[in-house]
Amino acid sequence: MSLDVSPKLLAEAERGDIREEDFVDTVRVSLPYAYVLIASLAAELRNGDTDFTDNRTPPPSEKERGQLLRALASDAIRGSLERHFGVTLAFQNCHRVAAFRPEAEGGETHGRFTSVRAQVLNQSPEFRDC
Repeated sequence: MSLDVSPKLLAEAERGDIREEDFVDTVRVSLPYAYVLIASLAAELRNGDTDFTDNRTPPPSEKERGQLLRALASDAIRGSLERHFGVTLAFQNCHRVAAFRPEAEGGETHGRFTSVRAQVLNQSPEFRDC
């Protein structure tokens, strides 16, 4: 299961739409490694003058890697985190997540990061089974 959804949030969802802030809080509690990593990339981006920041450090365990994969594989989770932190996320291999300024999406730097060439160049044997 990707998220630990509270009975209250589940009941709200069953009645209709929920507040995105409540959903993001559920993500924060359920996927703390992914949330903190993306929060730190967003903060680094806000405090700098580059088009993007990225993480190249592998997660400490498969548990954290799973959190990151679940967060970025879900359109709802990924989109909510992007809106919450005001970034556009991009992802390569098992852990290289990048936060881009939203206006950089589709630009040269974003295009290079998300290209098939970059994906191929960012591979190594230790990522084979991640």
